[in-house]
Amino acid sequence: QVQLVESGGGLVQPGGSLRLSCVASGIIFRINVMGWYRRSPGKERELVANITSGGSLNYIEAVKGRFTISRDYATNRAYLQMNSLNTDDTAVYYCNAVAKAYGDLLPQQYWGQGTQVTVSS
Repeated sequence: QVQLVESGGGLVQPGGSLRLSCVASGIIFRINVMGWYRRSPGKERELVANITSGGSLNYIEAVKGRFTISRDYATNRAYLQMNSLNTDDTAVYYCNAVAKAYGDLLPQQYWGQGTQVTVSS
């Protein structure tokens, strides 16, 4: 099993910035992908950004140029730097990992519990 714990959410004014962090723990053999999803009120959960073990980056169009995902491979951490936030970014943000841990026959998807990001004046 892999445990994912997020931190860094909160309340911020439009135009402001926040940095989300996620740390993965457990007996982990390999993390293929780490990423961030979000669920806004009344909407389905959507991918925001992810980063592969090879360093490939993927962003949804709505956050390109404003959000930056990064990863510390040595400590199994992922970060999401969010700049120029607007009210549409208000959501619960979830850390996600596709990883193979002790006991997994194949890589599995793991989720954190989420951290609330509220953009409001």
